[in-house]
Amino acid sequence: MTGLVGYYVHHVGSGHRHRAEVLAARLAEDGTSVTGLSSLPRPRTWSGEWVQLPSDDDGDPREVTARGHLHWAPLGHDGTRARAAAISAWLASAAPDLLVVDVSVEVLLLARLHGVPAVGVVLPGRRDDPAHLLGLGIAEALVGFWPRAAHEAPLGMTPGLPGDVHDRLVPVGALSRHPVRPARRTRVPTGPRPGPRSVALLLGSGGHDVSADDVRVAREATPGWQWHVLGADRETWVDDPSAVLAAADVVVTHAGQNALAETAAAGRPAVVLPQRRPHAEQRTTGDVLADGWPAVVRAAWPAAHEWPELLDRAAALDARRWTQWCDGWAADRFAGVVLETRARVLDRSVA
Repeated sequence: MTGLVGYYVHHVGSGHRHRAEVLAARLAEDGTSVTGLSSLPRPRTWSGEWVQLPSDDDGDPREVTARGHLHWAPLGHDGTRARAAAISAWLASAAPDLLVVDVSVEVLLLARLHGVPAVGVVLPGRRDDPAHLLGLGIAEALVGFWPRAAHEAPLGMTPGLPGDVHDRLVPVGALSRHPVRPARRTRVPTGPRPGPRSVALLLGSGGHDVSADDVRVAREATPGWQWHVLGADRETWVDDPSAVLAAADVVVTHAGQNALAETAAAGRPAVVLPQRRPHAEQRTTGDVLADGWPAVVRAAWPAAHEWPELLDRAAALDARRWTQWCDGWAADRFAGVVLETRARVLDRSVA
């Protein structure tokens, strides 16, 4: 079935763009083209159309929540007005079958007001505020990028979400850009080991509170470990960290979805340091990971004297359970939700 799907890409962090690129490539196999809509620049590998949206967070945004009913709708902001107009113009002219929204309550509402069905990407954390409940409630389908085991865990990835919304959310598993490598059980060495062990520090583009001094102190405290720093700044950013992650004995990372997906795909045990995010996104993820996943979770950057024992403890974890977090089929499940939703809506419109 040929068709056109839009994908709204939020501009903070790299995970939204990665998901859009993976879905676009997967849907192309079924003859469906995907148009990206974002204030981010067009990715180099993007083959479809790309609608460059004006920024809506520059200058001095004011009264952005509409008295708590929305998340981001600044009053009197030229970029906000132009952004909504650009999305509306594309919806009217392209007449897409469906819009994937990753992520924005306001864009979910805008799509519905144009009569365009939307699939909403849901992030971890507490999403039970009025704005989330409105946007998620009107979406035709909802997806979350974590495994069913995490979705159904006692704490869960979306604590407080009403039962009907929780039950409509399809957990498709973590989505990595890279192939899933067979996870291996790490054995604690019983004798001298030639050369230092390796730790990969994976920091994302969405911001973090790890300073250069923090990294220096950790390195100095662990002379038996060789540190590879990825993504702390422009100088250390790499587009493809998969080889470094796969070669590491331990990955130290935040709890962002993309970083965890790539850690799980590499099959390596981790030290996870959740960062401050709205709606307790990473803290919620960390709480779930602490319950039996191959990760040592810490609420804050450890003190110097804690690092040797912390890395040893992480290295001894059995990383094979990561294959449940990221099994390599999330793209197909994501595409399945999109295609099934489109087919269901089209069947309703014909009937």
